[in-house]
Parts: sequence; structure tokens; C-alpha cells
Amino acid sequence: MKLFVGLGNPGRAYAGNRHNIGFMVVDTLAREHQFPSFRVRFKGLASEAALGGDKVLLLKPETYMNESGRAVQEASRFYKIPPENIVVFHDELDLAPGKLRVKLGGGNAGHNGLRSITESIGNDYRRVRIGIGHPGDKDRVHDYVLADFAKSETAWVETLCLTIAANAELLVTGDDATFQNKVHLAMVAAGVAKEGLF
Repeated sequence: MKLFVGLGNPGRAYAGNRHNIGFMVVDTLAREHQFPSFRVRFKGLASEAALGGDKVLLLKPETYMNESGRAVQEASRFYKIPPENIVVFHDELDLAPGKLRVKLGGGNAGHNGLRSITESIGNDYRRVRIGIGHPGDKDRVHDYVLADFAKSETAWVETLCLTIAANAELLVTGDDATFQNKVHLAMVAAGVAKEGLF
């Protein structure tokens, strides 16, 4: 069994924030692969279905970002899911908007959600780092990540979420390199690369 976690903050006020792109990805995954409706479980919202020949639990922690690890720990403990079978989708300041990287372990780069998860289950889980760009000044980071995506960014955000969903079975089977490559090629084909995002 795999656990796919989207990071974000709960509530309508945060729904369109850059910090919530993890939630956006998981919502798109659920819709495109016809997962059942989310229900309250594990200090979050969860849905379970078959994907890529395995069972996958989708989880959106409702604890706010800096306590995300509590929900991940509870779900992984209940189903006995080891860290290497956990995939976390999160925003990444150090990647250009629309760029994506898959990584096992590593540092948290100041991301409170990742820090909380690492404190709860260790560091050996997989991260799908989704680039949102950097505001250019560390003093502006807080406001930047908690601001909504601009209307001009809507197209690439939607395209990326749909592309991740379309290739999610590769994450289930552990073929991270092929997944990353297919997402990149799809974004290029969609014209995102022409905007200098890759």
C-alpha cells in the first residue's frame, strides 16, 4: 500500500495559496482516478482506491502545515506503511514555477510541513517537489507562499496537476525517473517551457 500526501492548509481562505499546491495535486488525483469522496480520518481528509496495481491512500492533513506529521504518522501507523512507500507532494521555492523534481529523503529547506513529517516518521520518504518560484527576498517568502496563485499562473498549475495525475501510476510502481521525465515532456508539449519555466 502507498500513502500519497498533499501538503497545504485547511479552509477556504487558503485554498488557492501557492503553499496549497499539494492539496491541489491530491484533489486532481482523486478526481481523475475516481477515488471515493474524502472523509475525515487520521487528523485529515482521506480517500482510498486502487491505482497502478496497488492500494493508494490519499491524505490531506487538516492540522495546518506545521503539524502535518501528526496526520501522516497516524495514517502510516494504522496501515503499517513504511516511509519509502510514502509520497509527499509539496511546494518548492527553489524550483522555477511549473518545474518538478522527485527526491527520496534530503533536507527540508525551511518547509514546515516537511519538517513536521520528518520529525514524525523520519526522513526516508519520497517528495514530489513542485516549483512555485521564489519572490527574490527571504523577507517576502511568508507572504508569497500564503498568497494565491496569480491568474496568469492558472494554466500551468492546472496542466501540472493533470499531468501528475495522468502519470501517478509510475509513482505507485516506484518509477520516479520516468514519472519526472514524462511530466517534464508534457509541460514542454503544453507550451509551458516556452514561457521560460524550464
